[in-house]
Parts: sequence; C-alpha cells; structure tokens
Amino acid sequence: MSSSISQRIVTIRASLPASVRLIAVSKQVTTELMREAYTAGIRDFAESRIQEAASKQAELQDLPDITWHFIGNLQSNKAKKALELFDWIHSVDSLQIAQRLDTLASQLGVTPLVCLQVKILPDPNKSGWMVSELLADLEALNQCKNLQIQGLMTIPPFGLDHDEISSIFNHTQKLAKEIESQQWLHIKMLHLSMGMSGDYQLAVRAGATMVRLGTILFGNRS
Repeated sequence: MSSSISQRIVTIRASLPASVRLIAVSKQVTTELMREAYTAGIRDFAESRIQEAASKQAELQDLPDITWHFIGNLQSNKAKKALELFDWIHSVDSLQIAQRLDTLASQLGVTPLVCLQVKILPDPNKSGWMVSELLADLEALNQCKNLQIQGLMTIPPFGLDHDEISSIFNHTQKLAKEIESQQWLHIKMLHLSMGMSGDYQLAVRAGATMVRLGTILFGNRS
C-alpha cells in the first residue's frame, strides 16, 4: 500500500473530531487507489457520475461494507439508477428532483438518505436552492415521505477568501437550525455536508458533520 494515501488518511483522520464523517471523493480515481483507501479505514466513497460509479461498484463487490454517496448534479432521467446504486444523495437541488426521487423510492421500496443542496450566495456555476426558495419549499418537501431528509449540503463559489467561505458555512449551519426549529415531521437537520480539500477545516469549525475530500487524499486527478 502506498504510504502516501494511507498516511494522508491517518493524518486527516487524526485532525477531525470523532463526530465528523470523512467521505473520500473517488471520482476519476482508480479502484486500486480506492482499495488502498479502504485498507486504510475509509468506508465512505463519493462519486459524481452514475456510469463511473456503476462500474466501480461492480469491481469492488468484494467490499460489501462501503457506503456510497452521490455528490454530482442529478438529472431526472438518472434518478432511478442513483437510487439503485447509492445509500446517500447529497445533491438534491430542487423540489422537482426531490419529488421525482420520492416517487421512484416508493416504487423501488427504498428510503434513501438525502441532503438538500443550498446556495447561500448566488452562483451560476452551482445548482441548489437559494435560502428563500428552500424555506418556501419546505412544506412540499415534508410530503416526500420516502426520502430521509437528513440535512444540508453546500459548496461555496470559487474565488472567495477564508472569511467569506467561513461565513457561508456558518450561514448554512444557522439555516439548518432554523429549519430544525420548525419541527417538520419528515425533514431532519442532523447533518451538514460541507467542506472539501481546500476548506474542510473551516467547515468543521462551522459544524460540518461530513467532509468530502478528494485531492488531499488521492492527489490531483489525471
């Protein structure tokens, strides 16, 4: 096992509070490297493309205790496949896709764990609800009884400084508290999926429960 990956995982693990789940973002990473991460203790892997995830899962069938997370932009026509392949979907970014997943989950007899993707600042490069839109859609989201809505996911826009990124993470945490205080029956705010290789420490400080790390574990993608 290359000491670099296992060493990085050990080092990062040691820096994270026990309450924070380390999710290895394995898109464009070979299954060999994923096996190394697995040997070093990683059990959560995130993919952003359905096709790539399907072929990797087939190759890694002998590792049955992996939890698979979907973090990509989910198109309606791929929703069924996503439900078949993934335990978690972090990137539920509209009422329309939530309702589609809810209908399909009912048909498939599954209850996926999901996060609602929010944008604290306008960002044309990211999908997700603006805060006011999400608050307006909560009543309809509460009707999605086949989804286990677990919290919020956010990705800051590119090009912000540390203070601006921290502000976004803190706002996301406040929004989760606000939603939690409304005591919806089918919407829980147990998790904050935020923080990537460049900013995960800021996210942890702001209350992240799941960090999505790729480059810092596996190095730059080819």
